[in-house]
Amino acid sequence: MGWSNMLFLAIVLTLWLSTAKGEEMTCSPPSIENGDYIPHRIKHRADDEISYRCKDGFYPATRETVVKCTSTGWIPAPRCILKPCDFPQINNGGLVYKEMFRPYFPVAIGKHYIYYCNRGFVTPSNRRWHSIRCTTQGWKPAVPCRKICSKNIELENGFLSETHYIYSLNKTTQYRCKPGYVTSNGKMSGSITCLQNGWSPQPSCIKSCDRPVFENAGTENNSTLFKLNDELDYECDVGYVNKHNRTRDSIICNDDGWSAVPSCHDSTKTCGPPPPIDNGDITSFPLPVYAPLSSVEYQCQSLYQLQGNKKITCRNGEWSEKPKCLDPCIVSEEIMKKHNIIFRWKEKQKRYYKSGEMQEFKCKSGYHRATSQRLQTFCIEGHINYPTCTKSQ
Repeated sequence: MGWSNMLFLAIVLTLWLSTAKGEEMTCSPPSIENGDYIPHRIKHRADDEISYRCKDGFYPATRETVVKCTSTGWIPAPRCILKPCDFPQINNGGLVYKEMFRPYFPVAIGKHYIYYCNRGFVTPSNRRWHSIRCTTQGWKPAVPCRKICSKNIELENGFLSETHYIYSLNKTTQYRCKPGYVTSNGKMSGSITCLQNGWSPQPSCIKSCDRPVFENAGTENNSTLFKLNDELDYECDVGYVNKHNRTRDSIICNDDGWSAVPSCHDSTKTCGPPPPIDNGDITSFPLPVYAPLSSVEYQCQSLYQLQGNKKITCRNGEWSEKPKCLDPCIVSEEIMKKHNIIFRWKEKQKRYYKSGEMQEFKCKSGYHRATSQRLQTFCIEGHINYPTCTKSQ
């Protein structure tokens, strides 16, 4: 073989070895299931490094996301596995014995823990205890503790229309007011919604007033229900005035009803002095003439009990029915001695009693009740029915 032939063979062998060595020291693009890599090339030389990432819901099998091209392939092999769960955080609740088994690494698929909800929150099954499980979609349930509102709300003069024990977040329910009360917007019922901070708006039932009865008067207001502090204008009929001698006036809805009765009277009919009563008198200086709808009050003398309405009013030239003063009772020691009784309580014994007051007696020592009559009696308009005791055998 000539020198030229040997030189040709040496060149060919060198090229073949060089080609063979180059093929051994390159890596094809990795096939990563549920993942991708950068940068993208057709071939990668020895010691080339690439980074890879996993799709949503997947997690790198190793801590390293940078792999290197070697003679044996990519090291470490890029691989995406189902993403585990971070340690669960229970908002408005907590894990049972979480300090005992809290891991310092992600939680595996299928792992579950028992958790509880704080007061005012419940699990999806409406219990305070439940389990939370790591799934391929994350923790289930996704919202472990949900806000609830109790039916036991402070709703004076009203009630909820429904009778559920608990109400879930964003649940809307109705409430109604008792007769004589309305909502803040003047209606018989309203709606409330369960929010994070409780029921909103805060339900309320406020005092209301029915349409009043007009006496010789009228109004242009057609409402039949009025809420607290509402004002109602009225006008007297022709030839009539109210107690303030006005033909027009207004009344206000208060906590205890209307501020006045929309009543008007004939301005020509007055009253003379109020009638006298036994053992009592009016509280003001008497006048010779009183205007229609004028009023006076009576009071009784000491120990006398007033019966009836203490206030009388002048209407159509006449006074309304006057009250009377009931006589008190005077306990007679002579009668007590005759009936063999004494006061039951020394600290309560007294001789004078108002009508309607009670006094208790007891038999003297060595005596017992003569009849089934109880040893207590009431003062009735100056009269006492004394019980009787007889000597024991």
